[in-house]
Amino acid sequence: MRVSQLFLRTLREPPADAETTSHQLLVRGGFVRQLTAGVYSYLPLGQRVLLKIAQIIREEMNAAGGQEITMPVLQPLELWEIRPANGGISRAEDMGPVLFRLKDRRGRDLVLGPTHEEVVTLLAKEMASSYRSLPQRLYQIQTKFRDEARPRAGIIRLRQFLMKDLYSFDADEAGMNVSYRAMIAAYKRIFARCGLNVLMVEADSGAIGGKDSQEFLALSEAGEDDAIFCANCGYAANREKAEFVRSALPDEPEAALEEVHTPGQKTIADLTVFLKIPAAKTLKSVCYSADGRLIFALVRGDLEVNEVKLYNAVSRAGLNASTLHLATPEEMASGGRVVAGYTSPIGLDDKRVLVIADTSVQIGKNFVAGANREDYHVLNANAGRDFRVDVWTDLASAYAGATCARCGGTLGVQRGAELGHAFKLGTRYTQAFDATFLGEDGQERLMLMGCYGIGLDRIMALAVEQHHDQRGICWPLELAPFQVVICALGTGDAEVESAAGRLYTTLCKAGVEVLYDDRTESAGVKFNDADLIGIPLRLVVSKRALAKGGVEWKLRAEEQARLVALDDVLNEVQAFIRL
Repeated sequence: MRVSQLFLRTLREPPADAETTSHQLLVRGGFVRQLTAGVYSYLPLGQRVLLKIAQIIREEMNAAGGQEITMPVLQPLELWEIRPANGGISRAEDMGPVLFRLKDRRGRDLVLGPTHEEVVTLLAKEMASSYRSLPQRLYQIQTKFRDEARPRAGIIRLRQFLMKDLYSFDADEAGMNVSYRAMIAAYKRIFARCGLNVLMVEADSGAIGGKDSQEFLALSEAGEDDAIFCANCGYAANREKAEFVRSALPDEPEAALEEVHTPGQKTIADLTVFLKIPAAKTLKSVCYSADGRLIFALVRGDLEVNEVKLYNAVSRAGLNASTLHLATPEEMASGGRVVAGYTSPIGLDDKRVLVIADTSVQIGKNFVAGANREDYHVLNANAGRDFRVDVWTDLASAYAGATCARCGGTLGVQRGAELGHAFKLGTRYTQAFDATFLGEDGQERLMLMGCYGIGLDRIMALAVEQHHDQRGICWPLELAPFQVVICALGTGDAEVESAAGRLYTTLCKAGVEVLYDDRTESAGVKFNDADLIGIPLRLVVSKRALAKGGVEWKLRAEEQARLVALDDVLNEVQAFIRL
């Protein structure tokens, strides 16, 4: 491709709304352009990268026994309104406003698919009726739609995005585990080929449901997830799932409840200074509402409420957790004597308030808690004696420096962005849709499912986050839109144009992906654009280099250039792209 013909416009300055490095460089380099919040066009350079990512994924999915299909984006809402066989809310209720909804001309309710568990389960039900038809591993690379409240970071969090999702169907749990291990191994190969530094962590299954779940996080400060890890034993989980040991407090006898005047002390930080106590001796009460019920989330004052863990606890309590939100003043008033900044579970209405407490509250005694009236707290509050707890659970977020629950080591934290997710779904969907098969013994059984997703847009963005310098992108070779860029210096000079043209033709005929900068621009402009776009190898054809019998060879990741004889260029390029 000649740059003079390429649909390309590079920018010297990043767009004002670009908040991450990848967003800035992908826009500046002419890879993407935003249409509206969370919706982007991919220009030729960006499309070439996406296609390369897709090809890597296809090769590894096929090698792991996957078969590619395409499923509809447009889906009947009724599929999403089916409730789990064992009770609970539907996926439509669970996803809430994230689900794009529309009606057709006949008034039928439809959705734009954010994922395809329901559709693929119906396909498996129809096509795989016998144990002889199993296992099956079906995948697609498809556009998905989610009405994210806060699309961000360019193409890292989108409302319209490209995802590979594979669904495995097996006859038994042993088979499901085999499929799961095969996909985990394939994911590791995919991310390695994409040149990404990825950490696999235990994860929460979220709205998709299921038993076991692993998440692949690309380590980057641009991410919105935290990987909690133990360097001692290798334990790793995302913050939504991570377990840790709560620090112990001194054992002491229960003391009498006592009210104390604490004017203006509304935060834990204020209270610890005012009363000269550690944060671990306080109780933090956060008021939420879900399904018309007031929820009190209670953790020790030195910890933070983990809203994903709270969501799961609310769901297990039989409430519609998709409606979970911080309580409004009006909702707080419905619980009785609840005063913002001075809340506690003491004296709350048993019927209107559900109290969910972290296990840290069981460890200590004689906590300081809100008195449920302005400017007052109580000393020596104890669970069971002074307030009830309806649900005890792991409700707190792990943190850097916490003790590992597996080995007693110290936990660390690294920022990352989710690239891929693997789930053991079991029979959640096959039971709901009665997707059975006839076993070898003639008995009908439910298929067992796994689900495996990868975000292609995110791979592109995170590759840029992990591979860039002050001049621009440094694409890994397998993802680069072109493998080689030829910069002809002195266009208009017959010798330079002839040599550059011949080199371009020779490399193209040999199957090398070449971008030929034939513009009448200065060397500075051409070099700056080549660095910004991030092509791995730059070949410079100039009168000076030709006078020495060669071209200038420079790798994007290196500072120094060298001269390569014209007769040797093809062989060296071929050797380079095979690395």
